[in-house]
Amino acid sequence: MKKANILLKLENSGVIAVLRSDTKEESLKTIDALVNGGITGLEVTFTTPQADEVIRETAAIYKDNAAIVVGAGTVLDAMTARIAIMAGAEFVVSPMFDSEIAEICNLYHVPYLPGCMTITEMKTALRAGVDIVKLFPASTYEPSFVDAVKAPLPQVNIMPTGGVSLENMDQWLNKGCVAVGVGGNLLAPAKTGNYDQITKLAKQYIDRYHEIKMVSV
Repeated sequence: MKKANILLKLENSGVIAVLRSDTKEESLKTIDALVNGGITGLEVTFTTPQADEVIRETAAIYKDNAAIVVGAGTVLDAMTARIAIMAGAEFVVSPMFDSEIAEICNLYHVPYLPGCMTITEMKTALRAGVDIVKLFPASTYEPSFVDAVKAPLPQVNIMPTGGVSLENMDQWLNKGCVAVGVGGNLLAPAKTGNYDQITKLAKQYIDRYHEIKMVSV
């Protein structure tokens, strides 16, 4: 039930912000700006200093907000996955598939979203209990690639990450992607301390997401 609830929160979030910050303080301020703009899916990458502390504090701050789902990104091994889960990460993302990460996530009923680029990798991930596959980097493919994948693997849930923008997210979502991961173009203003701009961009992404979903109903 825990895993199913988290998966539902990820799907309802629609837009997952991928945070690659230079400091813990920058991460926390960015998260606050994102939430103020309406984004509820938060992926704190482990390239961020003190990423586990960012996850722990974020989980505590928003513990009463049922819509918020905070996870760990750029997880490269099972040890890091467990550290993230113990800090409060509700999902774990990696740039590639790793069977040991899948095992630790299954043990704690936490969704694992591995980066996959081929049908072979996706099949391996599905056999390991993965519910959402991260198509990474999405900029390498056209949205039509989703059709090609879903022909032999109609059951696969795909979240493109890397290269998704306000201008093309409709192309991915209209192909049946369960959510999209967004990083650089959403979070770039954090480097200059312009958190108000992040809030504005977050609102644009969420408004665009709801617009796309309304049209596709």
